[in-house]
Amino acid sequence: MTAKALPAGYHTVTPYLTVHGAAELIEFLQQAFGAQEKERLLGPDGKIGHAELWIGDSLIMLGEPKECDPMPGSFYLYLDDVDAVYQQALATGATSVMEPTDQFWGDRQGGVRDRFGNLWWLATRVEEVDAEELMRRMAACCAK
Repeated sequence: MTAKALPAGYHTVTPYLTVHGAAELIEFLQQAFGAQEKERLLGPDGKIGHAELWIGDSLIMLGEPKECDPMPGSFYLYLDDVDAVYQQALATGATSVMEPTDQFWGDRQGGVRDRFGNLWWLATRVEEVDAEELMRRMAACCAK
């Protein structure tokens, strides 16, 4: 049977996190962002060798490091209610990087860092901004 180069349900880019305490990160992702676990494979040491979780329609892969240090990542999540999820993430133990604020490009955006060092930019699109207006706003913002 011939396999597709891109498996069904996957996107071209899939973030992969390598962290100590991967099981705890999974719990954080479930509580903070409503992640649904797709699979979890344990290594011979009982630690997570590989796991996959859905957040909305996007997949995140993660596992425990083998012989290297954790490699924190940065992610941009589009959500229905950035303010509610920002507060939910803080209540789950994340620290604030930026409170949700309306941005010139049309997103309301905030940021949190989980205890593993990963940065989560949280956003809700609040306005569609055409290219000409975006350039005008960017110039005004950068001129400050």
